[in-house]
Amino acid sequence: MAMTTDLDNSQAFSSIMLVDDSTILRDRLAEAFQERGFRVSVAGTCDEAVDKYRISPTELAVVDLRMPGRPGLTLIQDLKGMNPEVRVLILSGFGSISTAIDAIKLGAVNFLPKPADVDDILNAFKRGGAEVEMPETDEEIPVPTLAQAEWEHIHRVLADCSNNISEAARRLGIHRRSLQRKLRKRAP
Repeated sequence: MAMTTDLDNSQAFSSIMLVDDSTILRDRLAEAFQERGFRVSVAGTCDEAVDKYRISPTELAVVDLRMPGRPGLTLIQDLKGMNPEVRVLILSGFGSISTAIDAIKLGAVNFLPKPADVDDILNAFKRGGAEVEMPETDEEIPVPTLAQAEWEHIHRVLADCSNNISEAARRLGIHRRSLQRKLRKRAP
């Protein structure tokens, strides 16, 4: 029997879809949500997410803004078209005020900068769209550190290469062993 998590004292949720091209981040979040009793579905692209959602809809969805193929903003519309009640959160390391506003207008309940953990995500769902405190300028949005930006870029290139380390290293212009060392480190 799956445990449910109460996000707003009136609704309990037990399922979530994680859509992110960063396999490592997605798998870590999936494991953490499963430990909290959620049924978790994962996808690496928007099209894969649509296919999986049709088969097994979830109550919540966490969607990366930038992925190979279609961007995460288009997935909000797809998911809402299949189930208007789904609660979608946009997660991105490359956000801006205009993108956050677009996400909210399309039906996302919140916009959260990377890196984020399970507690950050659940709190963002709890706050929902009505109480989102939008920064007044782009300067107020947390800027990722160089290490965070590097981590995000490496994983995006790795996803573009279908997790082929040698090809990703070639595209990044670094030695394969250097890339393997970077991938063994924890996310910043």
